[in-house]
Amino acid sequence: MKIVSWNVNGLRSVLGKGFCTWLAEERADIVGIQEVRAQEAQLGPCLESIGGAWLRAFSSAERPGYSGVGLLSRLPADRVTTSMRDAAFDAEGRVQIARFGRLTLANVYFPNGSGQNRDNSRIPFKLAFYRRLFDVLEPRKRRGDPILVMGDFNTAHRDIDLARPKENVKTSGFTSEEREELDRWIRAGYVDTFRAFEPGPGHYSWWSQRFGVRAKNVGWRIDYVLASEGAAKHLKRAFLSPHVTGSDHCPVGVEVEDAIVG
Repeated sequence: MKIVSWNVNGLRSVLGKGFCTWLAEERADIVGIQEVRAQEAQLGPCLESIGGAWLRAFSSAERPGYSGVGLLSRLPADRVTTSMRDAAFDAEGRVQIARFGRLTLANVYFPNGSGQNRDNSRIPFKLAFYRRLFDVLEPRKRRGDPILVMGDFNTAHRDIDLARPKENVKTSGFTSEEREELDRWIRAGYVDTFRAFEPGPGHYSWWSQRFGVRAKNVGWRIDYVLASEGAAKHLKRAFLSPHVTGSDHCPVGVEVEDAIVG
């Protein structure tokens, strides 16, 4: 089973940049997308172009043109929930928690902590979001259920996960408190699936849109698939796809044993 995550930076935009061709060639079973940036009513023509082979579910932000997540799957989900039982978080349309048999799959667009004035003013909201999601998933993890948390985490975990760590220690996405929150998830038993297979440098999932930055690979790895202990034992492969363009992010994903769904 192949599961892929991609921050598309606007679904309507990426559809004009080869998204459907990529989707057909990727041969994924489940695709989670983030930063859809459209209400579901606006997505009619987009969904038609994606085709009928995919089961589709979306969660939009209340604010127009902002945030939003979507799931495309070839197998039906038993259930998809979009609430973390917190009105402030739910209003931003950042979470889908789907059940596929035994597997819990969270498709998540974590908040950016920069704030409107790039003053890191939204870091407390971002950290509270992380903690709330952790708590929502924790009872399932304690039972040993397989859980995958995928999406744009908006945080680079280690120095190796961005090209210029020293210059960004005070930048949201690489501050000590944000990195510590990711550490907390890892200490609690979640596995960074990509690092389980690839310990080396130079692997990123997001690049500034400034001219030449992506070509020089001056990037950040902020898109992840985290696996609970119950899911990690089913891992076969994890990957980044930096050759796929159309967004300032690239797809990331995992291949897992079919037995993960039970």
